[in-house]
Amino acid sequence: MPADEIPETLHVTTDEQLRAVSNLTRHRIMAVLRFEPATITQIAQRVGLAKGSSSYHVRLLERAGLVKVVRTRKVRGVTERYYAMAARSIVLPDPGEGGPDLLMRHAVADLEAAPAAGERHVRMAHLRLTEEQFAELGARLEALADEYRELSDPSLPDASLVFALFHPARRDQAEGDAK
Repeated sequence: MPADEIPETLHVTTDEQLRAVSNLTRHRIMAVLRFEPATITQIAQRVGLAKGSSSYHVRLLERAGLVKVVRTRKVRGVTERYYAMAARSIVLPDPGEGGPDLLMRHAVADLEAAPAAGERHVRMAHLRLTEEQFAELGARLEALADEYRELSDPSLPDASLVFALFHPARRDQAEGDAK
């Protein structure tokens, strides 16, 4: 399937899809497939899995509709399948109050697994914004991420960008929940 035919967004709506993306290994497989199709062997090499494990996880992602076969070819009598993401981006449901945010858990795990000697830009800032400023900042962050995603070159090393703009729980509310 040509890249321009891939839907922009896929909303995770079923339990099967949510279970599929909840696994860190499958999250990493989807990261491999975000820019270009790959075979089970290529995925296994890039993620550091055995081919059998890679095949198992890709089948679960395929059954959930998150990845799909985009081309096949015969190699020494065997059909080789190339898998790609089913959409450019995956939108997860809101975890609800007090629920763990899956994207943030995966992002932290990826950050912890990244080489410590590599360059990183990690920052937390506490801001006081009007609702209009809050909305504007959110839109600007999303536009910046989209702009750089369009500039991405699959031949270059991966870089991950994760941001979260949110209103934290009020201190008195958080302290009440802890009691």
